[in-house]
Amino acid sequence: MSEQKSLLVELGTEELPVKALPGLAQAFFDGVIAALEKRRIGYERGDAKPLYTPRRLAVLLPAVDVEQPEQKSEVLGPYLNIALDANGAPTKALEGFAAKAGIDWTQLERTTDGKGERFVHRAVKPGAKTADLLADIVREALAGMPIPKPMRWGDHDYAFARPVHWLVLLLGNDVVPADVLGVTSDRMSRGHRFEHDKAVWINNPDDYVIALEGAKVLVDPDARRARIAAEVHKAAEQAGGSARITDDNLEQVVCLTEWPAAVLCSFESAFLAVPQEALIETMEINQKFFPVLSDGGKLTEHFIGIANIESQNVDEVRKGYERVIRPRFSDAKFFFDEDLKQGLTSMGDGLKTVTYQAKLGSVAQKVERVAELAEWIAKEIGDEIGVYPASARRAAELSKNDLQSRMVNEFPELQGIAGRHYALAAGEPKEIALAIDEAYQPRFAGDDISLSPLGKVLAIAERLDTLAGGFAAGLKPTGNKDPFALRRNALGLARTIIESGLNIRLKPLLALSSFFSNTMVVIATLPNKAAVAEVAGALSTAAVQDLKNELFGPEVAQDRFLKVLELTKDQSQELYDFILDRLRSYYADKGVPAAHFNAVAELKPASLYDFDTRLDAIGTFATLPEADALAAANKRIGNILKKADIPIPHAIDRALLTDPAESALAEAVEAVLGETDEALHHHDYVTVLNHLARLRPQVDAFFDSVMVNADDPAVRANRLALLKRLADRFRAVAAIEHLSG
Repeated sequence: MSEQKSLLVELGTEELPVKALPGLAQAFFDGVIAALEKRRIGYERGDAKPLYTPRRLAVLLPAVDVEQPEQKSEVLGPYLNIALDANGAPTKALEGFAAKAGIDWTQLERTTDGKGERFVHRAVKPGAKTADLLADIVREALAGMPIPKPMRWGDHDYAFARPVHWLVLLLGNDVVPADVLGVTSDRMSRGHRFEHDKAVWINNPDDYVIALEGAKVLVDPDARRARIAAEVHKAAEQAGGSARITDDNLEQVVCLTEWPAAVLCSFESAFLAVPQEALIETMEINQKFFPVLSDGGKLTEHFIGIANIESQNVDEVRKGYERVIRPRFSDAKFFFDEDLKQGLTSMGDGLKTVTYQAKLGSVAQKVERVAELAEWIAKEIGDEIGVYPASARRAAELSKNDLQSRMVNEFPELQGIAGRHYALAAGEPKEIALAIDEAYQPRFAGDDISLSPLGKVLAIAERLDTLAGGFAAGLKPTGNKDPFALRRNALGLARTIIESGLNIRLKPLLALSSFFSNTMVVIATLPNKAAVAEVAGALSTAAVQDLKNELFGPEVAQDRFLKVLELTKDQSQELYDFILDRLRSYYADKGVPAAHFNAVAELKPASLYDFDTRLDAIGTFATLPEADALAAANKRIGNILKKADIPIPHAIDRALLTDPAESALAEAVEAVLGETDEALHHHDYVTVLNHLARLRPQVDAFFDSVMVNADDPAVRANRLALLKRLADRFRAVAAIEHLSG
């Protein structure tokens, strides 16, 4: 085994970009590993990981071979009939091959392949010293890093994310000579810019982390992360609360500091009258501070800043943090107070002049469409979940008004959240205020769906209109482009319905929303746009004929209305398939096999909750010992029925049952149909499939002894009818043939 020594590569720079820092460090680490492997230099990784601070990227490996293994090579030469003449003397082809190898032809070896015997040159060279290869290894790792906008400094030709100031390159106790990005390697690192602004001697790689810690630098990001979290929690406890620490905020602070120290700060309690989301947004996004919350989760007047230094005068640092946050808080309070004076209802007046999308009209028109959909949904399932149609309409009518507020203009992330506060201030019922906020949920991947019943209704209506509008306006996702976030909206819609257990018919909702959106698109092509836009803003879910007259008037050509209907029909089906496609990955993430999903998706259930219920039943059925055989039998039945060349009767003629096996199957099928009617009516698919699973013996016996395609057409049709009745009951739950490999 080759001798091994520890390896340290540290590249010192000016402050690296915060959000890119972890990725740059990982890429540098991976690049060094890949370059070692490329050169077949052995190493032990152990617990090694990327080390970094804002001013350095480092790779520290506990053991690396000090030299490459022997380098064996084999180069095939000419075949004997070409290499030697009739007298056995070398030809020019052989002499040329030997000369290229640098040896006499008599030193060449011979080998045999499928075409015959030929000459071959085999050589073994000692491996290169790792120290002689490290400069190229480092350069190769740096060249492969993802740096979108590299910087140049001085009059050099090279570039990097930030100017480079030092390079430590140690293999064991020895400095490895190298010139990289304008600096020459040595063993001198650098300490903290303010706490220890001097060179730091690194005796060997094993001393690196401890040596830098002595120079007030925590080079291990996990160590900085743990220290920040501990100090923030401690400071929050001193203030009598708990710290709000989000992963994103913590990660950015880790990338901003080398020697973090928490500083407990406060602000005037008068600012707490502002929605806490705005204050938290300012603290976390703009200043990278950590808010302190009460036991009830309410924002307190305390926050925690992280200094990159252990200051001798903490009070001055605290004053600086408090001073920098006050103007932002003052702005937020001013916006909030001015918005309260205007009132949420009057904010909505401005939505008429804001274009939602060129073909889909204004934001006000979108609000009206959403209100119609929300009211319709409430009429469908409102009694089950306690939502009144009038409340659904009111919540929808107010849902976008805060887009015209000063607060949302300054803090776009507060859409809906600001509306909730303004609705409460205006005296709207709590459930309406909450729904305005929850309509945006889930806001991001992994976020919770709406919790309140009214919030669910509004969230569904909002996404329906967004999806239908996007498709109608020709904004369907292509590749990575999804300008209306339709994929996210489709998954949010599906999750809200499924995870809420709402047994609502999806296809009529898609048709209605598609009708509204396609009507807007068609209206946009009409000459008198001002008049028709006013009509389109008062869409009604009345009977189709009444809707036709209200939208277009009796004088409008019938073909234009039929065009809308045709577009609606095609689009609603396309939307349904689009949503199912989103569900495919949703269920895959939950561990549902693709075959189970396909078995249900083929039936295209009208309700997504029903889809989920069927999927659960298939999962249970698949665990039964009879499942594989019945799935295979069902697949066989499907193929037989597809090839049937005669009409298949609906009922079975018992007089035509001549074989005992078919009589037994017919009797068993009719019994199961009677036993499962009630369960099927109540969507108890597990019970249906359990009963069907008991038919395996009769099904097996049938296929063992009965010829389906009998010569007698009547007998053949009767047997096909029997199989169809069995297959139809299975397909009343799912296309279980997909479970058959």
